[in-house]
Formats: sequence, C-alpha cells, structure tokens
Amino acid sequence: VPTVTFRMLVVLVIFSHERRLIVHVAVTEHPTAAWTAQQLRNAFPDHEAPAYLLHDRDAVFAGIAATIAGMNIQAVRTAPHAPWQNAYVERVIGSIRRECLDHVIVANEAGLRRVLSDYLAYYLHSRTHLALDKDTPYSRSVAPPSAGRVVATPQVGGLHHRYDRVAA
Repeated sequence: VPTVTFRMLVVLVIFSHERRLIVHVAVTEHPTAAWTAQQLRNAFPDHEAPAYLLHDRDAVFAGIAATIAGMNIQAVRTAPHAPWQNAYVERVIGSIRRECLDHVIVANEAGLRRVLSDYLAYYLHSRTHLALDKDTPYSRSVAPPSAGRVVATPQVGGLHHRYDRVAA
C-alpha cells in the first residue's frame, strides 16, 4: 500500500476459508521472517492453530519453517506465479483494495492500521457473502419487516453502510 510520502507498506492477511474469516491483519514497512513468525503466533494463540497454512513463495515464509512446525501446522506452498491456487485469499485482498484502500489516502502505518481495522469490522459483521448464503462471516439473524424501519449505519468512514431494522 503506497503512502502519501510514497513509502510502501506491506499488509499480511491471515484468512480462514471455512466462514471467509479474516483471522489476522498486520502492517509493516519492512517484512521479515521473524516478523511473519511473530504474526502467526499472534494470530493463533493458545494452541488453536489450523492444520494447514497455504502460502505463496514470498521470501518471508522461507525462514518460518521452525515456527510452523512448532505450531503443528503443515505448510503448503502454491506454485510459482499461480495466484489462482489461493483464490479465496486473492479475492479478499482484491476486495480490501477495491472496497477500501482505493478510496482512502494512507499517511502512515497507524493510519493504515486504523482503516484496516474499520474495514475488518465491516467485513466480518456487515458484508454479506453469496458463498455463505448472503450471511456474514460472523453470522447475524435476519430481521423480519415487522421489526421496524430500515436504518443505515455508516461504516469505514462512510464508504459502506450496515442496514438494520429498528423499532419505531
């Protein structure tokens, strides 16, 4: 992600396929293997790690084999130049870019973290997915028309809205 001062920031997204959950998001200017290993430990505390970690061939993943093995995770690397092998993550990264980052100007790491935090709350609690039968990753109930009128609540600084029914 380019900043206002033309610095490049890198975003790490850890994603769970089952319910389209974004498990963890981290931002840095200089990604290293040690930083990536720490982000994995932060994403999966208390021995709740997944069985598999599907990742690309980025150099930061080369130095974290010991961390992955210590967490009892089997690493699966995609083929070179084959983003289609990790299509769900590529889709969520594209959604973050199109629905959020293409509409904001990022000043620094803290600003990017704040914008991503707002978008993550929207994505998990308000954004519906066809693959989830028009539900959100954190499921929410459908309100019947008798529950009241529809009210729009702005999210992500007004880029998106959540629509709920409220009693009159």
